[in-house]
Amino acid sequence: MTGTWPWPDVDASAREWLGEVWIPVGVPGYAGEAKARWQALLDGRFGADGWRLSHVVRGAVVSRAEAIVEYEAAYRHFLHGQPALVRFLTTVCGNIYDDNVTNVHDTEYDQPHTAMNHYQDISVRRVIAELVGDPEWPDVTDTDTAETDLLDLGTGETHRLPRARGFRGRFLFQIRDPLSPGYCLNPAVVPIHDPVLITSLPNRTDWYHAEGCAHLSVEAFWQMSKVVEVRYDRFLALGPGRAEPLAGL
Repeated sequence: MTGTWPWPDVDASAREWLGEVWIPVGVPGYAGEAKARWQALLDGRFGADGWRLSHVVRGAVVSRAEAIVEYEAAYRHFLHGQPALVRFLTTVCGNIYDDNVTNVHDTEYDQPHTAMNHYQDISVRRVIAELVGDPEWPDVTDTDTAETDLLDLGTGETHRLPRARGFRGRFLFQIRDPLSPGYCLNPAVVPIHDPVLITSLPNRTDWYHAEGCAHLSVEAFWQMSKVVEVRYDRFLALGPGRAEPLAGL
């Protein structure tokens, strides 16, 4: 961490108080494969305990854990309105993934071990698992989640992987770019379920603004609501660097 406390004549207790104040310093957008680089850069600039990724949701800055509830709710709303897609997933597919087949082993949204975060596959698996045993969804039945051979519909490769609960097919379904078989479940394609959560920034265009339903998607909500929060004492210690606290991301 670089920089020093800017007001040497102010009582030291004031620094402790401001160390308990967190402020958003910018909207970083999509990290993707830059996840590790972002962390290293911000750790060096603010200290590992001096910054965090948060989200602005319904007028409040909240943790990722609180914001991801809305992300998952969007997938729940979308899939509940797509019975044919649910039928396809549960009868044809055995599991789903994002950027790597190892994604199927992740059940939590907190993913410090991954090169890239992947949320869409986890949301879909959770929503389908909820439908198991629901009389309104007779096509969704309980399944053995033991490892089995699954054929990737995109690559044609066979992988020995666990079956997801409620998925009784023999294929692996990748949810990623337009060339992936599961693009219909890409977070740029899935709309955000509540109009209150729609966000936009007219002078900014990222990949998710050019696909699917653009700024109305769950991906746009997730990326545009994301903020870097910094402890205020660490922010002050940046000195002139405060003008561009996220430079280099």
